[in-house]
Amino acid sequence: MGITLTEAWELSRGDSGLALVSTLRADHSIQTSLVNTGIITRGEPVLAFVTYGPVKLANLRERPQVTVGFRQGWKWAAVEGRAQLAGPDDPQPDLDAEGLRLLLREIFAAAGGSHDNWDEYDQVMREQRRTAVLISPTRVYS
Repeated sequence: MGITLTEAWELSRGDSGLALVSTLRADHSIQTSLVNTGIITRGEPVLAFVTYGPVKLANLRERPQVTVGFRQGWKWAAVEGRAQLAGPDDPQPDLDAEGLRLLLREIFAAAGGSHDNWDEYDQVMREQRRTAVLISPTRVYS
């Protein structure tokens, strides 16, 4: 029996949406870090997170293949896919500064976040040059 993107992501809900993200380094070893994820729709549902991690971003720029792992107790699931980056250092032709601001908010909210001062949130995102990572799943399994 297969598992859907939503079913995989649901495993993380009991742990603030936390997931392990694994990228491929230039030497072909694996780099893993912890992020908050959410599901948003960009034509189709995509797994998304926001980062400013220089190692993770460098890996994804050169090798966009990524795996995200979720768990809840002994239940687990993985989502493999290709990352698309959108941020101040990774411009997208169909996304201006306002669109990026709204996308970062959308991902934050989809990952379960809320904020008392959205202007402050936007400012921090700009200052830290945060980047949206959108993963179109190619394989979901558990």
